[in-house]
Amino acid sequence: MTFSFIIQNISATVIGCKYNLQEKTSVSVPDLDAIASQYKVNGFASPIRLLSSLEADQHRKALEDAEAIVGKMHYRSKIHTVLTSPFKLVTLPTVLNIVERIIGPNILLYNVTYIIKEANDRSHVSWHQDLTYWGLSHDDQVSLWLALSPASIKSGCMKMIPGSHKFGRKKHHKIHDTKNILLQGQTVKSVQNKSAVYCELGPGEASFHHGLTLHSSGPNNSRGRRIGLNAQFLAPHVYQTKHDSDSALLVRGEDKYGNFENDTPASINLDQAAIDRQKFLHDRYIKIAGKQ
Repeated sequence: MTFSFIIQNISATVIGCKYNLQEKTSVSVPDLDAIASQYKVNGFASPIRLLSSLEADQHRKALEDAEAIVGKMHYRSKIHTVLTSPFKLVTLPTVLNIVERIIGPNILLYNVTYIIKEANDRSHVSWHQDLTYWGLSHDDQVSLWLALSPASIKSGCMKMIPGSHKFGRKKHHKIHDTKNILLQGQTVKSVQNKSAVYCELGPGEASFHHGLTLHSSGPNNSRGRRIGLNAQFLAPHVYQTKHDSDSALLVRGEDKYGNFENDTPASINLDQAAIDRQKFLHDRYIKIAGKQ
């Protein structure tokens, strides 16, 4: 099967990121130039259709089938090492083609995580920049956020500040908030909310954003789960500054640097050895992420 996608509202200056509520049964050829232009100007590109609604539902079912066996999958790091569905999604040719236009032909897959807000869940994400707490040496990085259920304003979709990736690294304050999904409550204060853009996504639609783009999200006030698959891609010259045993996976091109240990993608679902390894990697991430 060949995957491609529909681009909507893809002008260089984003007016809005509104998804189409109509059922999407097919996807079309990407305009990589338009995506790259929007990303360069705004620090994100959205919405971009990667899957039909039916395909998104199938991948959601794969997630929820796994949850029925091992429990909730929210915020588990390196989930592509224990489930086949997320690895298939983040290595779609269309995904890697977009990533290549942004960071170049050599691509490492750094992490894959489901970010899930349950129905009527008050959890939120404060204003932050991803790269301030990942410990990565350079900003040659791009994040994918793929919706497997409706991500609307009501259900707590992401908000972005256009152009904020050009501001440099902002000071983050660690604020104790039990409803903040971020591990250390990292928060940038005094963000100009008036310039924020809601990035609403329908099932099968995605956004790509820069690691210095200011973003946040509100609670899920809807009756359904808000399910997103989040992935980070790096150029191989990027390295970890907090410790010397981080891991990644080459998914396109070549790696002349060897800055990361090698992750192994899942070939079957929920292999016990893979689960044990994933737990180790996840626990290490929990200890390190958020420490500026």
